[in-house]
Amino acid sequence: MIQLDTRLAKLARNGDRGAFAQLVDLYQDKIYHLAYRMMGNAQEAEDVVQETFLRVYSNLERYDETQKFSTWIYRIATNLCIDRLRKRRTTYSLDAEMPEGEGSDWYSLMPSNEDTPEKQVIVSETQQQIRESIDTLPEKYKSIVILRYLQDMSLQEISEVLTMPITTIKTRLHRGREFLRKKLEQTFGP
Repeated sequence: MIQLDTRLAKLARNGDRGAFAQLVDLYQDKIYHLAYRMMGNAQEAEDVVQETFLRVYSNLERYDETQKFSTWIYRIATNLCIDRLRKRRTTYSLDAEMPEGEGSDWYSLMPSNEDTPEKQVIVSETQQQIRESIDTLPEKYKSIVILRYLQDMSLQEISEVLTMPITTIKTRLHRGREFLRKKLEQTFGP
């Protein structure tokens, strides 16, 4: 039996705009969460979602219906995130003055991380530290850890999304976990 998303992709390829709209509805939140975890920025995550669907739409004729649609769309989104992270490498000083800002600095433009009292109770310090530790992972480990533990993908699915052998996925997942373990031990002790 053909998966719903594969059937929708086939219809969209033949010009059915409603089918493409249904694909967007099925995947936009999933792609946003993936992009947000990888980019750490809501605006960039939204940009990745838009760019992902633009690429999907313009490349529907390249989609191989024998493959899972979810693998194809996650590969596109993940690659877009990785490309953006590579381009982002430029760092800014938080104390540097803005070119047009009257005394503004980068720090004043950063969103507040202050949580409501209710949320502070719900989100423990440990969860926050794990999130921050994942953000510090090297790129080659970060995408795999996010896809495995936050998107709950199997090793086979990750292998297909990133077009890497499963042995490489396993190695990088192991090294990513070791990196996280060491980072968390520095924070909380052994």
